[in-house]
Amino acid sequence: MFEFSQVANATNNFSDGNKLDTTRGASLHWNKRRHIIDGIAQGLLYLHKHSRLRVIHRDLKASNILLDDNMGPKISDFGLARIFGSNETHANTSRVVGTHGYMAPEYASEGLFSIKSDVFSFGVLLLEIITGKRNTGFYQSGNFPNLIGYAWLLWKEGKWLEVVDPCLDVQHHNVEMMRFINVALMCVQDNAIDRPTMTEVISLLNESTSLPEPKQPAYFNISLESNGKCLIEFEKSYSINDVTNSPPKGR
Repeated sequence: MFEFSQVANATNNFSDGNKLDTTRGASLHWNKRRHIIDGIAQGLLYLHKHSRLRVIHRDLKASNILLDDNMGPKISDFGLARIFGSNETHANTSRVVGTHGYMAPEYASEGLFSIKSDVFSFGVLLLEIITGKRNTGFYQSGNFPNLIGYAWLLWKEGKWLEVVDPCLDVQHHNVEMMRFINVALMCVQDNAIDRPTMTEVISLLNESTSLPEPKQPAYFNISLESNGKCLIEFEKSYSINDVTNSPPKGR
């Protein structure tokens, strides 16, 4: 078993400028990446719905995805996971733990978490797999200091093709890639109430029906203070009412 992040490092896609090596990165073609995406989605759905106990992972990120010899993904590292009762939909904590860049805004700013927090992290992972870039190591571009903001900007401008990893065969998979980017942006929407559940994510990824237009994602600025701690600034505050299990609305 090895980490998805190790695969990324092997393809040299996390070097300066976030450029992917075109000779080695091509080995991770679209079908392999889709296989990884599908496996992560199914694993998260199992934790949220089909496991004997409902589990909120709280630290879903690239380095916690292990791949077997057939590129089958396994979610690992449950050190920060929380178990929910059958009637619990959300919780809050004064001790926020996790990885910056993958944490949902309502969790990072107010300690509120739910299955929608994991959905946000999945959306970040989905964008990283499609683009071959890391959200946390993304270069600053104007008012969009991370991959989420950059992907949103290009999506709104109708330039979503520029988001896709140049090593991928866009010509033969463009419809599916556009769909996956749409779903990823739905997962990282600003308010938890607007994000789909993992049941809905899997359905949206595999159906051919029209998708809801994603709303603005959570924009936040990450900077390093002199004491080495990360400072995160959000554009808005969140309330417990934002964290629900409501499905996304169609057009």
